[in-house]
Amino acid sequence: MYNGLDLNIWPPSGLGHDDFDSSLPGSQESTGEPTPSRSYQATATALRPATQGQVNNHIAFLSNQALLPVHEPAHQDADVNPSGSGSGVVDHSDLWSAAYREAIARLGEDIDVGILQGKKVAQLFEQLEEADKEATQESIFLRGVEYLRSIQVPLEKFKLALDLASPLTSIEPTASTVFGVVRSVSAIAISMASADLDFAKQIGDMLEQISYIDDCDTLGQKSHKQDIHEALVSVYQSLLEFYRVAFEILTRRGASLMVKMVLETDHLPNLVQEFLSQADVLRKLIQKATWEIVEDIKSMLYDREIARWLGSQGMSRQTQHHASLRSGRADGACDFLLENTDFQTWYQASNSRKLIILGDVGHGKSVCMSFLVDTLRQRNEHQLPNPKVCYYYCRDDESGRLTSILSTLILSLLEQLSGLKKPFFERYKKTQASDGGNPAADALQLEEFLKWIVETVDRPLFIVIDGLDECDYESRMQLMRILGDLSHRSSMLKILLSSRPATECLAQFAHLPSIQLGLDVRRDAIIVEHMVTRRLSYLSTEVKALVIETLSSLAQGSAIWVKMVVDLIQLRRITALESMRRLLVANSLPTELAALYGDIFLRCTTDDPENKKLAGIALTLLAASRRTLRLEELAWAATFGLWRHELRTVAAVAPLVDSERILSLIHPFISHTDVKGVKKGQVRLVHQSVKEFILGGGEYFADKHIKAPEAFALDLCIEYLLLEEIGHVHLFSQEQLAIEALPQDAALFEVESDDAASFQGDLHCTWDAWEKDMITYDPVDRGLGGFFAYAACHWVDHLGSITTGPFPALADVEKLCEAGSIRLSNWIEQNSRPGCTMKQRFEFDSTLYDPLSIFSVYGSETILRQMLGSPDLTSEMFLPQSRAKAVDQVLQWGDLSRLSIIAWEGKGSDCLSALDLFHRIMSRWLLPRTNHPNWDRAFDLVDFVLDDLVEEESGNELLCMAARMGCMPIVRRLMDGAQGNEKLRNELLRPAQRTQSSWGSPSHQSVGEAVLANHLPVVEYLLNQEGIETHLDHLNSRGENVLHLAATHCNPAVYAFLLPRLQGRLHQKDNGGDTALVMIVKSPCLPEKRLETAALFLAQCGDEEETIQDMRQAFRIAGEMGDTRMCKFLGETKL
Repeated sequence: MYNGLDLNIWPPSGLGHDDFDSSLPGSQESTGEPTPSRSYQATATALRPATQGQVNNHIAFLSNQALLPVHEPAHQDADVNPSGSGSGVVDHSDLWSAAYREAIARLGEDIDVGILQGKKVAQLFEQLEEADKEATQESIFLRGVEYLRSIQVPLEKFKLALDLASPLTSIEPTASTVFGVVRSVSAIAISMASADLDFAKQIGDMLEQISYIDDCDTLGQKSHKQDIHEALVSVYQSLLEFYRVAFEILTRRGASLMVKMVLETDHLPNLVQEFLSQADVLRKLIQKATWEIVEDIKSMLYDREIARWLGSQGMSRQTQHHASLRSGRADGACDFLLENTDFQTWYQASNSRKLIILGDVGHGKSVCMSFLVDTLRQRNEHQLPNPKVCYYYCRDDESGRLTSILSTLILSLLEQLSGLKKPFFERYKKTQASDGGNPAADALQLEEFLKWIVETVDRPLFIVIDGLDECDYESRMQLMRILGDLSHRSSMLKILLSSRPATECLAQFAHLPSIQLGLDVRRDAIIVEHMVTRRLSYLSTEVKALVIETLSSLAQGSAIWVKMVVDLIQLRRITALESMRRLLVANSLPTELAALYGDIFLRCTTDDPENKKLAGIALTLLAASRRTLRLEELAWAATFGLWRHELRTVAAVAPLVDSERILSLIHPFISHTDVKGVKKGQVRLVHQSVKEFILGGGEYFADKHIKAPEAFALDLCIEYLLLEEIGHVHLFSQEQLAIEALPQDAALFEVESDDAASFQGDLHCTWDAWEKDMITYDPVDRGLGGFFAYAACHWVDHLGSITTGPFPALADVEKLCEAGSIRLSNWIEQNSRPGCTMKQRFEFDSTLYDPLSIFSVYGSETILRQMLGSPDLTSEMFLPQSRAKAVDQVLQWGDLSRLSIIAWEGKGSDCLSALDLFHRIMSRWLLPRTNHPNWDRAFDLVDFVLDDLVEEESGNELLCMAARMGCMPIVRRLMDGAQGNEKLRNELLRPAQRTQSSWGSPSHQSVGEAVLANHLPVVEYLLNQEGIETHLDHLNSRGENVLHLAATHCNPAVYAFLLPRLQGRLHQKDNGGDTALVMIVKSPCLPEKRLETAALFLAQCGDEEETIQDMRQAFRIAGEMGDTRMCKFLGETKL
């Protein structure tokens, strides 16, 4: 093995050694004499005279030297030498051979390549082997090895081309390859090492440096490192020069004089020193290349892991939002900030400072912050040291959480300060290992990381955070505290914030210098002109000038108002001058944003009570909605909400629905994707501030229910679902049911492609994309109306959010959820198909539900207790055993903490017994599809029924049930509860036999039940319990003990626990006269398991007569069964 290559693989497969021996330089003929091949002789002859063709002769030799295998790439084909010899010549392109050929070419006439032929190398090795052997009984080579070892040169750790334990004469003689010259130089160097201590140390260093040649392949050739190639050429030149001089001394003066010359001259030591110098250059280049590769790999690892930890998606969203703000920004409306004294003071200060920009909703705070971010970056671009800027926009999509803010700020800083990635990676991993949690989800840990970065960086830093008012109160308080702490830790940190001047925020910002985004006519004009030019370019010059002039005078700093008016102009498509003037004059601008929204609301509704009520219903539903609504859905809901006390059928609502009217009443407050497509166009509130206006704008809406949007939305959904058609018309026709039974894949008859397979496994695929090609339906076509889909899918969501009154009328909910009704079936069928696809998105079987089940799974605990207080749980509205059915649904879908409420609270005689409840819990627990994050909530209920188990004498039954089902959590809780509770212990371990178990089979006590079900952990646990002997010795109604029962599974591990405890019952017979051994023979288990179990069983038996009788009976039974393997085993077994 040399340089990681097994040299025994030569020659290549398909060619024997004989095929190559005749063509290799220095190969031996059949006589055993080393003679050069004809091709080599011709080459050597051509090389001897120092003539004009010397260079060409060298090239000829270098071609032939490639015959020996030195790191030949496996994929490279051999080029046949066209010479008359017919020898196969492989064109080697590895780094070692290329550098070696170049080294010989550079030496030119300074080296006689003839000394590299095999015969002369063999003579050299023979001289080294025999030198001084007669005088010292040891060759000069072995003496050199011993001397190097005596001065602590670790030869075994070096990558040498020699086997130090083998004679040199046994090594294949050639020096015409890299392998050959390295081996030869190593042999010569070791042989001369004993000449002098200093020279020996040089030789040790030389041998160590040779090993670096091995590292050149991947780092040189694969990385295209020319510097490594050049260094390797120089190293080979030094090696060849050393070899030449040493060869000349050895062949002309002998090995004895060689040692003397080393002592008397500096020629060879100088050559060694030259080699060490060249090799050190190579070593440093290799180390540098290795370091670069490792650093690249580490950098990639750091980037990937850090992005995964901190959530690169959050930073991407921030970047995208910043870009969107920049694209619609009028920079001229923001440059006044740069001239503000407070801003200049903040920017030019030599110490840490904070600055906050305050403005009402819609006054362009985010746009201004984006402008300042870009300005800071532009100013800092050519500064040294280069300041770093990181930013964060808090919006209304939960981005205002503290962990999101801190994670993105940290990631932004690390992206700009790549030198901190490695220490951050190590710090994060250390924190993760010590705490065992997720530091990225821990605000305190993220705070420490951010503090560390800020303290570490010795350069100016700018942190820009927009929309602090979008944060919840706790996050905002913590963030302000953290920013204050950072300011104290770094004098080079500048912090820029923005927020609404909300009452709850002002107290936190009172001490900070601030810039108010108030009224500025010039700024308003710039914004209006920019927006009108971009979005209303189709208007004539005269109309456009009117819009710009009017909106500029009325905007009063509210960019969002300007946007709403421009939206309205776009929507109404007004182009005539007088029509535009009438529209613009009708708008008045209040001093506060809420008043502005109120004015717009009144203007849109023309202050008409019916219009206000209709618009209020629509906006309130948008504020409470759980998904984006289609305009048609919103129109149906608002229309029904307006007339819900008078209308009882869907047919009566349908002709009153007016989507265009709804749109005209609320358009300034919504954004919509398609105003022309009434059915497909989706609408939502344009901003969170509009939702706040709705929540506090009851005085505008002329409807008292508007003050509680969630309760209002719930009532609206329930009342809609109580319309007559929904209780009489099935959601699906017979034709649709037939379609539902068909495969839903649109490409049913197409061969599945790799793309399709990957799509099906895409965990990030949205439901819309997943269901894109599925067959769909429209409830409107079945006469259920346009609001049915939303009401059916989301009324339960609104129900769960109601924790305080007023609650919906129980009579209405009971009618909506009446067991077995068409109404219940309709809304549940729709609920499981939110996308209106024929294929269900999730399982939801209406036959399993009634009002109590629905309230148990979806309602709040308060509303659930209210229903349980009703005396009518046994009416026809409910399923038989309603509580039990509700428990089943909660175990599958709901919150396990509600089990005790359903089972035991409220009126009625239908409360569940402890046995019934825990049997249902354990039955669901056993199912693999049931996934609850914390089953302990259910198991812990055992602690509340311990006294009842004693009083009802059901503790033993529950223990045996848990053992049978393998439910270790219940078994442990029962036995733990019996510690110090004698009555409970006596009940659990009572010896009385149950005539029949809960499963209809002959029963056994706890150990037997666990054995029969093959629950090894339960068996082991029970056998370690004090007083378990009464259950261990128990016989069931068939006279079977636990050893008989264990034969059902023939689990050797179970027998290993039982046999030592039941020595006196090994030969006990059941009512049928069978012993445990006979039951093992009769077991339906695999023969191997029966044989292993029988062997384990007999190993516990003595040679008494009972054992012999058992074996005879078992042998007879096995024979009757035709079980020859068991018969052979029993016949050969000796006791």
